[in-house]
Order: sequence, then C-alpha cells, then structure tokens
Amino acid sequence: MSAATWELLSYVVTVIGLPLAIGVFLFEQRKERENEEEATWQQLSDAYVDFLGIVLANPDLKLRSQATVTHLTDEQMERKLVIFDMLISLFERAYLLAWEPDMDEKQRRRWHSWEDYMREWCRREDFRARLPELLRGEDEDFAHYIQRLAQEESCPASTT
Repeated sequence: MSAATWELLSYVVTVIGLPLAIGVFLFEQRKERENEEEATWQQLSDAYVDFLGIVLANPDLKLRSQATVTHLTDEQMERKLVIFDMLISLFERAYLLAWEPDMDEKQRRRWHSWEDYMREWCRREDFRARLPELLRGEDEDFAHYIQRLAQEESCPASTT
C-alpha cells in the first residue's frame, strides 16, 4: 500500500471510526449504568420483601393495620421498635441509593414506589410518634424528607 492509501485510511478512521468508537463506548457506559440501577432497585425491593416477612412473622403487633394497637407488653413494644428501626434503615438506604434531585422518568417511577411505602408507614400514628427517636443519627436530608412525608400524611386533607 502506498502512503496515500494509508493517509486515506487514517482519515476514514478519524472521520468515521473514532466517532463510532466513542458512540459505542458511551452507549455501553449508559447501558452498564442502567444495569447497575436495575440491580440496586432489585436488591432494595428484595430487602423490602424480606422486611415484610418479618412483619408477617409478628402478627400480634398488627403492623399492617392502620389502627394503632394499644396495651402492648414491654416485649411487644421492644419488637415493634426494632422493626421500625429496621424499616427506617431500609428507607434510608433506598433514599441514599435511589433518590436524586433530577431523575429521569424510569428513576422517578421507581422512586415513587418507595415514596408510597414511606407514606403508607407514615400514616401510622405510632410510627410517626417514634420518628424523632428513629431518625437520630440518620442522614439529615433523608430525615427531612421522611419528616415532610409524615407531616403530609398526618393531615390527609392536605395531600394531593
């Protein structure tokens, strides 16, 4: 091959091959990021399912009903507090891993699932009453976020 052919090929690589390689690289990076987000979402979902298993294993605490159970024994109160601690830890992990100020549509849909879970628990008077204690030492942004949800859920007429 002559020098002119080599020069022509180098121009072709520069004009076509390099932009194509950059495009493929960026596409693969985006796909990898989406796969990581999907794996994170799945792990968080699995953790919530595991948490619900714990709730089911403690039916005497009536954690799936919205009515606050009165007259619990000290042991039952302790179990309920531990379960609420586990829940706050899970919600904080979800917040730190899944919440972003500028989410795309897919991220926003996923996040709204978590917000729905948080709102559901914040409707419980006993959970809201324990929030200040449960949020001690937790991420400050998360604490503000869930306290806002709890306030909105304590006054259902003000929610949208």
